Amino acid sequence: MNVKLRVLSAGALFFLGQVAFAQRTKKDTLPKEKQIEEVVVLGYGKTATRAKSTAASTTISDKVLEDRPNASFLNSLQGAAPGITINSSSGSPGSGRIDVRVRGIGSLNSAMDPLYVIDGMSTNGTQFRNLNTEDIASISVLRDAAATSIYGNRAANGVVVITTKSGSYNSGMKLTYGTTIGFSTYPNHNYNLVNGSQYRNLQNEFVFGPNDQYTPEEVQNAPNTDWKKQYFQTGMTQQHNLGLTFGGKNINVYSSLGYYDMTGIMKSTDFKRFTFRNNINGKSNDGRFTYGSQLAVGYSKRHQLDQETNVANLVANPLQNPLFSSILARPDLEPNPYGRGSDMYKAIGTGYSDRIPWVTQDIINGGIQNEYTETSVLANVNFAYKLTDYLTVGHKSGIDFKESDRAFARAPYGYLSLVAKAGNDPYGGLEVLNNVKDFNINSITNLTFNKSWGEHTLEVGAYLDYIKAHYRTKQYQQNGLNPLTWSLGSGTGYVPYSTTTPTLYVPNVQAQAVNAGALAYFATADYDYAGKYGFTGMVRRDGAYRFSKDNRWNTFWAVSGRWNIDKEAFMEGSIFDMLKLRSSYGTQGNQNLGITANNVNPLVNAATTTLFRNVYSTNTAYLNQQGLALTTLGNPDVRWETQKMFNVGLDFVLFNRKLEGNFDYYIKTTDNLFNKLNISAASTGTFTIDGNNGRMRNNGVEGILKYNIINKGDLRLSVFANGSWNKNRILELPYGYSPADNVNAAGSLAFQWNLIRYAGVNQDTGEMQFLDKNGNITENPNDSDRVLSGKSFYPKYQGGFGLNGSFKGVFADVLFSWQAGGWQFDNLYTWLMDPNGLASGNNVSADLLNSWTPDNRNTNIPSMTANNTGADGSSDRYLYKTDFIRLKTISLGYSFPKASLGKLPITGLKIFVQGENLVTWSSWKGLDPEPVTDYSLSVYPNPKTFSLGFNVEF
Repeated sequence: MNVKLRVLSAGALFFLGQVAFAQRTKKDTLPKEKQIEEVVVLGYGKTATRAKSTAASTTISDKVLEDRPNASFLNSLQGAAPGITINSSSGSPGSGRIDVRVRGIGSLNSAMDPLYVIDGMSTNGTQFRNLNTEDIASISVLRDAAATSIYGNRAANGVVVITTKSGSYNSGMKLTYGTTIGFSTYPNHNYNLVNGSQYRNLQNEFVFGPNDQYTPEEVQNAPNTDWKKQYFQTGMTQQHNLGLTFGGKNINVYSSLGYYDMTGIMKSTDFKRFTFRNNINGKSNDGRFTYGSQLAVGYSKRHQLDQETNVANLVANPLQNPLFSSILARPDLEPNPYGRGSDMYKAIGTGYSDRIPWVTQDIINGGIQNEYTETSVLANVNFAYKLTDYLTVGHKSGIDFKESDRAFARAPYGYLSLVAKAGNDPYGGLEVLNNVKDFNINSITNLTFNKSWGEHTLEVGAYLDYIKAHYRTKQYQQNGLNPLTWSLGSGTGYVPYSTTTPTLYVPNVQAQAVNAGALAYFATADYDYAGKYGFTGMVRRDGAYRFSKDNRWNTFWAVSGRWNIDKEAFMEGSIFDMLKLRSSYGTQGNQNLGITANNVNPLVNAATTTLFRNVYSTNTAYLNQQGLALTTLGNPDVRWETQKMFNVGLDFVLFNRKLEGNFDYYIKTTDNLFNKLNISAASTGTFTIDGNNGRMRNNGVEGILKYNIINKGDLRLSVFANGSWNKNRILELPYGYSPADNVNAAGSLAFQWNLIRYAGVNQDTGEMQFLDKNGNITENPNDSDRVLSGKSFYPKYQGGFGLNGSFKGVFADVLFSWQAGGWQFDNLYTWLMDPNGLASGNNVSADLLNSWTPDNRNTNIPSMTANNTGADGSSDRYLYKTDFIRLKTISLGYSFPKASLGKLPITGLKIFVQGENLVTWSSWKGLDPEPVTDYSLSVYPNPKTFSLGFNVEF
């Protein structure tokens, strides 16, 4: 989005998403051949001009992020850069379920998230709900070994470098205020549900038989409840941001206050956030000493469905998961008439089987309550001192602290609590209070030598990097709540434990403490000759607490080089303003073994298994004596996952900066994949331990193009597009795979569908037909007929495209995002196409009305009375593409010229309207094709949002 970032003596630098270009100001008197060089932000505060960088990286400006209605900046990155795939798996306000993958998946059973670096300090966060997007100045996505190997032990999945805003030296005080108000709506699905009359007709025909339950009048006058309106609502979003910047000769300051409030499209969900940031930079009079500090404080509170973090237990539970009810609820049932679950319980008792939507309505009306609060502090201080003209010493230390509290309850007046209470027990309900403290320290010390002579420039650096994490959790569960005095999280209404009822009201207390750490020392070297040739090298020694002493340390390294072809004499007078060939090769590591749970610090994930130590638990042994039982067998040989990456790229600018872009090709190989190893155990048969085996490779192509169509006076118009393709392949796995729906198989891609092939309907009988493993028709398939499909739920292609334009203050910015090559099993559609659902009270799809009958043989829908109904549950009948193109964001507005503001006490004013996720083109039937998951169950869709706002500057 083409807006001014900083005025330089050479002109003004503009950003369009991930590409920068120069535009001359009216006062620019420099020769035409003079160009502004974009600064590329790399690791550990290192920077390079675009022409001299050897790295595959993409810089995204704050103008791509500003005024967007998203709680996390990650949502705003989708489609903005090649090589990084971002999928929001939940549209719940403040959700942390956002999958970010850089250059594919680099592991099977370990953390796959990239490393995030904020203002030069590594963070162990994977979600950033407490980071105000309006405080971000730029984001750099580092993808190849030249850029990521410097981070060694945590760089295997790429690096995202976030730089927050700062003030300017010798600048006056500037006060800014911005606000947006938005409205969110829920998307539609294409499941083609039956209405109330159709539902009762089907029940009469296929459930009740000749003795119809519903009379013709009852069928004709059946209710037709729109359950979407019972569960979804129009959400509202508002955000307010106040910023202050000023600077003197030796100091500059940026401060901000932010407030964000979002009501979810699913009732009972919301998110509120308060943020404060203060960034200070300073220097001595002679400029030899520089210092800075950053402080960011955030507090947020959200209410969310239990499904958000309790996915494993509720993903296929229609009784306790309201996300199902808007689709599965029977249409001929009136909405829940009872205000409280206790009233409903008095009316129907435990007979809820044909009123499941009433149960889930009671949940969102307060029957189940789920509140999270999070307090975060991100702070660092840094300094650098030039010992000589060539030698600089620097240090940076920071803390990353998060404390989250969860209060979850089955309210004592909730229907589920009353159904679940035992016998004549007068009190039901339970409350769980959970507290997590996550305190991280990062300290970096460096010594840098930088000298130029003639046409040579050399920079050498030595670094020491230390990370320590302290993680504490506490949980208290109270069983038995008094509805007259209980209030969520207040500690009131607890029914005390009594020895007269030893099985009731028993509290449960748990706690955990983990200390984790890593240490690294490394050296870097950068050499440039005449701006024409450049070489960089890095070697890093890493140690991690996770492993035994024999495997604790590992070495990572990288080398890279570039050739600025446009600097050669034979390029004189060519169409190229810049033409650069670069290449790199290096290694990275992954010590974050084990799949990271939602929002858990990856550094402490899987710490309770300790990998190389045996784990025991107390157990009841002979004669009820307490003893120890071996629950996890340790493996002292567990080691790092390691990765090798080759990259070659071409950067170019031509036609007097009309056209610019870059292309990259890479090969990324992961060795020592973290896996379960099968061993023999005489007493229990097969037993597994944690270990390393297998290799996997990702290779792909990335590219970005931008064309500046018009750049004359007040009229500017640019178009851009980026895209990437990634091919994944498991090279080695010493063990086979079980006959599951989704498997990892050597010689093919990871997370691959392993299904029975569906062949259609027998036109003579209406039975479903399948292909056996040999390709022959069968109507009774079994597990041995599964075949690898060559399809995964991870997309192979992703990208974005759009345009930016402005004319005399009117501006328009448009971004489309797209993904292709992913396949997901539409499990929800299998339920809607199962005629047995009529008997259990589920709604069904009207597609069943086209089922095979003796009079309707030319159809692909089997008979509703087929003998092999249900045999398609592990077939590819319901395997669908999740390809989509989405109008991700569009912004239209007007920036008032200073002359029109007259004597008003403001220096700038912008008004705008904005839309997010406005239109999605996809063949996917469900609510949202974006979540990357195996089965389409329990999806909180990403909402469409329309907003308007203004920014004013004083």
